[in-house]
Order: sequence, then structure tokens, then C-alpha cells
Amino acid sequence: MTAAIIRDDAEAIATARRLAKAFAAGDSHRDAARVLPHAEVDELAAAGLLAVTVPAEDGGAGVSARTLGEVIATLSAGDASIGQIPQNHFFFVDVLRHAGTAEQKKFFHAELLAGKRFGNALSERGTANAHDFRIGFERRPDGSYIVDGTKYYATGSPFAHWIPIYAKDADGKLHAAWIPATHPGVRVEDDWEGMGQRTTGSGTVRFDGVVVPPEHVVPAWTIFEQTETFGAFGNYLHAAVDTGIAVAALRDGKELIRTIARPWWESDVERAAEEPAVVQHFGELALLVRAARALLREAGEALDAARADLTEQSSAEASAAVAAARAQADTAALTVSSEVFALVGTRSAAQDLNLHRHWRNARTHTLHDPRRWKIRRLGDWELNDVPPPRNGIS
Repeated sequence: MTAAIIRDDAEAIATARRLAKAFAAGDSHRDAARVLPHAEVDELAAAGLLAVTVPAEDGGAGVSARTLGEVIATLSAGDASIGQIPQNHFFFVDVLRHAGTAEQKKFFHAELLAGKRFGNALSERGTANAHDFRIGFERRPDGSYIVDGTKYYATGSPFAHWIPIYAKDADGKLHAAWIPATHPGVRVEDDWEGMGQRTTGSGTVRFDGVVVPPEHVVPAWTIFEQTETFGAFGNYLHAAVDTGIAVAALRDGKELIRTIARPWWESDVERAAEEPAVVQHFGELALLVRAARALLREAGEALDAARADLTEQSSAEASAAVAAARAQADTAALTVSSEVFALVGTRSAAQDLNLHRHWRNARTHTLHDPRRWKIRRLGDWELNDVPPPRNGIS
């Protein structure tokens, strides 16, 4: 396959806006009928948008974190599932950035520029916590690894050319391994049944005796033995998805208030959009969205600043800024997607409008990791100067 090459940040944002507008037209139908967006993800890749973090020295745009946040938020406002699908893609590009060899970066960056896509196989069920990886991962005498086991919530894998996994070696050290989606020992199952983010392809992936050459294995454990922005970056992309959902809910709520909502009979106005209580409440919701967007930009700038001058202080500040953005985006997405119903009225609950997809998406996506821990980390940093931990989810 071939893909366009995006050259700079401005082109990346313009491309995201163009695609998001087109994706929004079919969002409701894809959600209601659970039609996976294969064609739309192909468009993302063909437009070059999935290679924008490839550094300039390898032929990419090397866009800033702030720009990538805007790209993900923009796509998520068009279709929240399409916005989430590249999240793990960019996450694993960042794994390469932090822990890959020069040769690994060169190889996989070329794949990305050609339009290839990364899925993910991170999560497992029945383990003690989200960082307890027990999938079979055994090194063989020739240096290769053999993978056996099952992963769940594998967002993006039905659209992927490569499915990176997380696994621990015999010494308990974490590795990332890139596995071709077409490997005969790989089976991708479209069995995601979540109430929201219905078309992310977040189903099951099974690995049966898959052999992975050493050049496709990256020592992810090394990331957390140094000052890093890796954990903050992954969470930043989640904040961007939630921000996009909030933007979409406010946008669609506005349209319905202006077109089908009826004013309360005691208000003495002709249009719901003129009812003082509606205007007031909508303003409060708009404030939540503006705050989420502003904090997302601030978090992107903090990540960029930390990457430019990486110290313990700049790393911690980036993590704190991302925690704030993530917490605010969580609140905005859930609140706006719920409260717009009260402003539109009874008609808003009609199945054909599918306005509830925004709340279902927000409620589903914000469960990835709890807001309460973001607030706690932020508070400990601001009050006690305790930096967030290096654990990949800060």
C-alpha cells in the first residue's frame, strides 16, 4: 500500500479536520449498526496521518505532542471510535522512540510511512492488576521468542498490520514484541461487546506458538529506569479522546437545541435556544469543554517542553499537566454527554437520534483508569512536590 507523507504540524491538523468532518457523517450509523470503520482507517493511513510522529530524520513530520493531541481530539469529535483506534498505534510508536534500537526504529518507521498500522495486545484477564502480564513469552536458544496465550481489549487489532504485545520474560522484565497480524498463529476475534466505543475493534487476540525474531522485540522495561515522558504521553492521548467526545456531545446538543427542542411553556420565549435557563446551562457545559481543550493544549506543551529539556522536574510537570487534562476531559465528556439531554427534552432520548452514543462512549472510555488517581497524583505533586511514579500510566 502507499500513503501520503504529511510534512508538518499544520498539514497534520488540516488533514485531521478534513477527515473528521467526513467521518462524522457516518458516525451514528456505524455505532448503531456496529459497522467497523475499515474504510475510514484505511483513509487515515492513506492520508499519512498515522505516520505523523515519525521523526524528520526518518522522513516523517515529527509533529509535536500538542499537535498530536489536537489531531486525536479532532478525530474523536468526528467519530470517537476512530479517534481511539490510533491511540495504541501512537503508544507503540513511542515505545520505539524510548527503547528501540536505531535499526528497529528505521525498519518500523518505514513501515509507518508506507501506511502500515499497529494494533495492540496489552490487556489480560484474570490477573492481579492491569500490569500483571502472564502470557507465555519464552526465549529460545536461537534468540527468538515464542508467544502463547490470549489478550483482550485489543483496540485497533482488526485494522492492523502489526500487533505489538506486552509480555514479561523469565526474569519478570517487560518487553514489547511486534507480531505480524497475518502470522498463522495469530487469531483476531471481533467479539467486543461494550456499550460504547462499539467500533474500536477492541476484541480478543489469540497467539498459538507464534515465533518472534529478536529484532522485533524491544526491552520496554528500560523505559522506566530513566527519566521519561512515556507514561504521560500515553495518558495524554486518552485525554484527547475524551476531549473529542465532549466536543461532539456539545456540538450535537447545540444542533438539537436549535432545531427540535421546545421551550418550557412558562419561559415566554419562542425557541428553546432563547430560554434563559437553557442558555445558562449550555454556557456551563461549554465552559467544561473549553477548560478540557485548554488543559489538553497545556499538557501537550508540557510534554513538548519536557522532551526538549528532560529533567526530573520537567518530566513530573508533564505528568501533572496530563493528569489535570485527563481529569478535566473525563468530567467534561461525562457531564456534557449526559446534561445535553435535559436541554433538548424528551425527543433527545429517541433511538433514531442516537444522541446517547456520546454518553456511552464517554462512560466506556473514561473507565480505562480512574480519575481519582489522576487527582491524587496531581494533589501530591502540587502540595508535597511528590512526582508521579514511573509506571507507564502516570
